[in-house]
Amino acid sequence: MTNDTAEPESSGRRHGGRYIYEELRKQILTLKLKPGSPLDEVSLAAQFGLSRSPVRDALARLITEGLVTMLPNRTTLVTPFEIEEFPNYVAALDLIQRAVTRLAALQRTDEEMLRIRAAEDAYMASISKGDFQAMTELNKVLHLEIARAGKNPYLTSFYERLLGEGQRLLHLHFDFIMSAASSTGLGRDHEEIVEAIASRDADTAERAAHEHTMLFQRRFLDFMQQNLTAQLRIQ
Repeated sequence: MTNDTAEPESSGRRHGGRYIYEELRKQILTLKLKPGSPLDEVSLAAQFGLSRSPVRDALARLITEGLVTMLPNRTTLVTPFEIEEFPNYVAALDLIQRAVTRLAALQRTDEEMLRIRAAEDAYMASISKGDFQAMTELNKVLHLEIARAGKNPYLTSFYERLLGEGQRLLHLHFDFIMSAASSTGLGRDHEEIVEAIASRDADTAERAAHEHTMLFQRRFLDFMQQNLTAQLRIQ
């Protein structure tokens, strides 16, 4: 009898934690919750109408993804992003992106190639609809499908964290990206990568992945040059 009553409570707690996680993650990635914003368990529990336990579970998951940070004094906050660290971020992204894309070209299966193409199609559909939130999520899905095809879970795990940080940066300058899309063509961003993987051309895949990172860097730096104001000092 005790087990019968405990199970629904446990299930409800997991469900509540998943909802809080998804909602906080969306707010962090879209910058509704700014980098450096404090996250108080008591306030969040009251906001969501749940106990502190599912809030704690959600925050723990966000911490593992690098989106939330716990300081030594136990203060929890949205992970800050120092603009000065952007070159280091791009350097890490470039290395990992080249590695996982090269491995995908060498090791992908036909089934994995189908998943990559399906992810690319979904990404393209989000662009045609002008759904930027979906676009950033599906961009991440596509790159993770590529990484999984490379079959190195260590690289994939680190890559996922970098892609999550990239989503925040994309939202920071999404108006600029969309205005530039008419000249650069967002839909063409992944074509060479996907086709090189399909052809098992590792050298071309790696080069295309590098160029993809450099395109992201150029867009962000162009945005920064046009918007050098105090508002962009997110920390």
